[in-house]
Amino acid sequence: MGKLTLLFLLGGLLAPGLALDVNHATEAELDGLRGLGPAFTRRILAERSLRPFADWPDLMRRVSGMGGVTAQKLSAQGLTVQNQPLKQKPIAVEP
Repeated sequence: MGKLTLLFLLGGLLAPGLALDVNHATEAELDGLRGLGPAFTRRILAERSLRPFADWPDLMRRVSGMGGVTAQKLSAQGLTVQNQPLKQKPIAVEP
């Protein structure tokens, strides 16, 4: 099996509709989300090690760089907090 085929198959493991809870996700699972790099993932894991995230506002308050737009993008990819997707009206982005 070629590397490209393997990456395609692995990428399908977190297909849309599959939830990944921030309080239980591994470093590799978080790194696999678009918009999260290693430094961002480390900030999430460091805060989570202090105590689990109670809800999306708690995650956004405690993790530097986790604003509304980023939270929406991650929720759209299946990230949840306490198994709940982000419940927020879409944020209008100025052109």
